[in-house]
Amino acid sequence: MSNFFSASKKWLFIAIMIFLFQNITSQLSVDAHYRPRFEVRNGYRELIPDGSTPSVISSQRMRLSFVYETEKLILKFSPQDVRVWGDENLSSSTGVYGNNASLDLFEGYVELKPSEKLSISVGRQTLVYDNQRLLAERNWNQNGLAYDALVLKWKLNKWNLHAGTSWNSLKETTSDNLYLSNRIKSLNFLWLGYQFSENLDVSFLHIASGITETDSTNALNFRHTSGAYLNYNSSALKAKSNAYFQYGSNREGQKVSAFLFDADVAFKTGRLSPGLGISYLSGNDDANGSTDNLFDVLYGARHRFFGHMDYFRNIPSHTNGGGLTDIYGYLNLKISPEINLKNTGHFFSLSETNQNTPTDKYLGYENELEIKYNFNKWGSLKSAWLFYLTTDAFEQLQGVSNPAFPQFLYVSLTVDTSIFE
Repeated sequence: MSNFFSASKKWLFIAIMIFLFQNITSQLSVDAHYRPRFEVRNGYRELIPDGSTPSVISSQRMRLSFVYETEKLILKFSPQDVRVWGDENLSSSTGVYGNNASLDLFEGYVELKPSEKLSISVGRQTLVYDNQRLLAERNWNQNGLAYDALVLKWKLNKWNLHAGTSWNSLKETTSDNLYLSNRIKSLNFLWLGYQFSENLDVSFLHIASGITETDSTNALNFRHTSGAYLNYNSSALKAKSNAYFQYGSNREGQKVSAFLFDADVAFKTGRLSPGLGISYLSGNDDANGSTDNLFDVLYGARHRFFGHMDYFRNIPSHTNGGGLTDIYGYLNLKISPEINLKNTGHFFSLSETNQNTPTDKYLGYENELEIKYNFNKWGSLKSAWLFYLTTDAFEQLQGVSNPAFPQFLYVSLTVDTSIFE
């Protein structure tokens, strides 16, 4: 019962904030976001043996965003509740009371603006850059992704410069800087963007990611990533490309030399927009080599780039260090101003083979059929059916020799509306 009252107090605090801020000037805005999603999983994320029962689940995300803005200050506070329907630990035979563990802080930061051209944001915030290849919000995940960081932003004419840093600790200590070796200890980045024209912009990004070698050592190994992003958008053509090189050391202290390249081109022909692309992440051809050639996508989006079946969320483990190549094509049909239909096909293969991978590189074909209905400026409904045609090599990587036909169905409602502004 104490947990119930604890959770109730948190929501009461949020309700009081809304009430108190109703009469504040337009400097304050309050937005609400709600996204429930119904899913039928039959081999989603990982293959399941033939004859297994598909998983049926519903989840939801409720998020409120309070933004107070003046000429010299921005203050944002965004709590959220994320849950799978029925996962509450406070319940009775006739219903649920809640689960206080599902309520958390998504964003909470202050942004100081010493001048029109310069600002500094401090606190928990999203880091979304370019097409989210290396720094992303990961919106498919109901929890999303934010960082405790300090970010300096400078703008001058067509130039934008952002510099950010983050230093993480498990708790307050009096000595040592120990941290879990599978999490970010120090994230540092420098982003420089330039707007060449209304149709073309280019940006350069450098990330220095520091990770402790073990849970009981202070020393950090830094993986450096440097590269560029190009984005072109006209009335007839849309094109974007990334190229990044990685160097420095991996988590174990091994020398790194890896690269990523991808390109995407879409043609605008009335209601029909075909497109194609390629994504290449280098891998290791020798699992015991002295240099690590496997590209790490760091804090970038997975679901957006590596297929919506989410088989390649963790490139090192899901390819056994071989890296990944994705050649894809898509067809986008605008049925009406409110309804959009899209079909995408992916051909996946290993970039390299080594002692830990199958000898055959080809990993299979994934198809994604999606329909989206924007029924209002504040709401949309999206549904998709996906399936995957496996190969012996892919089944070997997954460790399932006789899988059920991999398919995934979901229906998602998204509501984004302003309560006060």
